Amino acid sequence: MLQTVQGVLNPDGNILLLEEVITSHPVRVLVTVLDDEPSLAVMSEQSLAQDWLNDAEEEAWLHLQVAQ
Repeated sequence: MLQTVQGVLNPDGNILLLEEVITSHPVRVLVTVLDDEPSLAVMSEQSLAQDWLNDAEEEAWLHLQVAQ
C-alpha cells in the first residue's frame, strides 16, 4: 500500500514527519524535495495536534459536530 505523508527536511538532513506512520518492519521510502518554504502552519501541525487532539478538546467542541 502506498501512503503519502508530509514532512520537513531539516538542514542537518533529518526528516520530521508531520503525521504518524506505523510499520511492522523496515520499509522503503521515496523523498521528493519541494523547493517551496514550508508554511508555519505545516511546521506547527505536530505540536498543535498534541494540544488539540485530546479528550478535553473533543468534548469542548462536540456541540459543533453534525449528528450522524
